[in-house]
Amino acid sequence: MSRTRLSERIRAEVARNRERVSHVGIGLITGGAGDDPAGIVTYTIVGATTGFRLLWLMAVSTPMMIAVQSTVARIAIVTGKSLPELTTAYYRKATTFGVVSVLAIANVLTIGADLDAVAAILAVVTGVDPVWFLVPLTALIGYLVVFRAYATIKRALVAMSFVLVVYVAAALFARPDLGAMLRATLVPSLSFDSALLLAALGLLGTTMSPYLMFWQASEEREEHATVAQARSVGSGTAIGMVYSNVLAYFMIVAGAVTLSGVTVVTVADVAKALEPVAGRYAFALFSVGVVVSGLLAIPVLAGSTAYAIADTFGWREGLDEKVSDARGFYVVFVGSMLLGAIIDLSPVSAVDALYYSQVLDGLLLPFLVAVMLLVANNPTIMGDHTNSRFNNAFGGLALVVSAVLGVVMVANLLG
Repeated sequence: MSRTRLSERIRAEVARNRERVSHVGIGLITGGAGDDPAGIVTYTIVGATTGFRLLWLMAVSTPMMIAVQSTVARIAIVTGKSLPELTTAYYRKATTFGVVSVLAIANVLTIGADLDAVAAILAVVTGVDPVWFLVPLTALIGYLVVFRAYATIKRALVAMSFVLVVYVAAALFARPDLGAMLRATLVPSLSFDSALLLAALGLLGTTMSPYLMFWQASEEREEHATVAQARSVGSGTAIGMVYSNVLAYFMIVAGAVTLSGVTVVTVADVAKALEPVAGRYAFALFSVGVVVSGLLAIPVLAGSTAYAIADTFGWREGLDEKVSDARGFYVVFVGSMLLGAIIDLSPVSAVDALYYSQVLDGLLLPFLVAVMLLVANNPTIMGDHTNSRFNNAFGGLALVVSAVLGVVMVANLLG
């Protein structure tokens, strides 16, 4: 083989590897953002209140997450359209407005809860009132998004996602009973006890969040992926979702071992209770993880809101666009973070914001999954790239579970 041909083959292989890494990066960002500070509180409360009894749900929900996110990515790649554009094209415009409005409200509430959590951790560490961290945190994230190149932002998010493995270390430092963990993971245990049932529904609602669907669809489209790249996108998504649920799994373990019997309301309660039980190193790792997860999740929440609203109104959008070329997109991006900070500065409780954001997400999720499955299996739209059997099977399971979740949430609200 000539030196020239060898050089060309090496360059081609390098390009393919960069492509694979790019798609894995999107999956990792999406998965890591799912374990935001609000999610940390939920997973920890599940562990503290139910012990290891719901660990098996993490194994069940993992393929559902992979199916839902892979289907969303496939649709975005094949059609070149976002979810709002698809609902507008195949349903009424009013449907899109309703979906995006609920998403935006839920995202802003979650941003408020996440900002409050990060500020609370910084307050525990420094002794300074958390209110003094809200504006600087919002300004820092806004600056990184608006005044840095998109590629730099993405590399930073991928790098930060790896820091989240501190949760695995925090759980292992607590020395859990590995035999009991394994049994709880492999043998389902679910009774009709209302507290356990609500914990299970909250766990599933936190695991499958609508904003992750909007974010990944927009990011895959922004990456200009081709139909031929769909397989590598699917594998990258699977890696990100497994990564996300492994982290969530160990959050539950840490809560079960270190916080059993402790009343947990906020992430600051988790941090304070963790230190005397698991040691200052576990506390330090936990604190670092909360701050990093907040910095990772808040831009994803704001970004999914900005993408959805921009696509609904036909604005130019994208993190690789200049501010002057996509003003509406960046106004929504920064504005949603400011609204989240305002919620924290208002009399509205961050815990209430977290609760109602989960209620809205739970009501929105089954509709989105149903639309996604209809589109992904329509040969008129998808051509020869309709959904896989795996995605249909576990996507259908996700639809059933999320519909039950929504019904139970409504019943609890009315009750």
